[in-house]
Amino acid sequence: MSVAYSHPIMTPTQFSDPRREKLRFRPFKAMGHFRQLIKDKEDTEQVFRIFECLPRRSFWADARAFCESARGRQLMESEPYLPPILDDHEALLKLPENSVAHAYVAFMRREGLSAAGLVAESDKMRVGRPVFQDQLQWYANRLRDTHDLLHILTGYGRDALGEQCALGFTYGQDRAWGSLLIAWAGAYELKRRFGTDAPVYAAVAEAQRHGKAAQRIFEQDIRALLAEPLEAARARMNIGTPSQYTLAHQRYRARGIDPYNFLGAAQAA
Repeated sequence: MSVAYSHPIMTPTQFSDPRREKLRFRPFKAMGHFRQLIKDKEDTEQVFRIFECLPRRSFWADARAFCESARGRQLMESEPYLPPILDDHEALLKLPENSVAHAYVAFMRREGLSAAGLVAESDKMRVGRPVFQDQLQWYANRLRDTHDLLHILTGYGRDALGEQCALGFTYGQDRAWGSLLIAWAGAYELKRRFGTDAPVYAAVAEAQRHGKAAQRIFEQDIRALLAEPLEAARARMNIGTPSQYTLAHQRYRARGIDPYNFLGAAQAA
């Protein structure tokens, strides 16, 4: 895969660019973006806007702690920018067949996704704004760029409930308010629109617990993780089995609802 990347690949030397301002908490504006996301779950730009409106208080402290740790410094040197690594499918497919890398490439190709595409969505909201190349941005980029790896490691798909569970897991990892809002408000929408006895809330709650119990994915050595056998990586990182999510899918299908095509189910109803 050949992709042009606009971001320079470099190791950031300062923690925070002096031009950077802390974001304000704007919950009502976040809800407006959430309503847009409900209309089109593929409108990923709205997700980034929600996160901007709901900054977590501990973000700067967490970023500083990791960036100043020995592990963080090592990763800044070895993995300063992840998208070129993640989008080099030819290199990834040279790793063992049962590896995280092979599962990741299969997932990205099946879904028509790329790490560069996720970057492009996040860059839409940066038009006209200064571009920072500090450690704070490096940390934020890892949170963004490992999202699709999270799907592979947790077993949550890109169906509507799978995305809510993925964000519930993310909240368990980093306590970001944006993840919490989308996960639970999205679960409420699913329950409101389709009812059924599918354990939607239980699935999101389970995902949140699993995220809290597991090692943080964005703090992993991603090159080493990609080479690991998938099941071994899940066990090492203490990532639990998504039992409630699987049960929800079973109950949806028992009632003739395709969990990957809720729109079709709504039109049929």
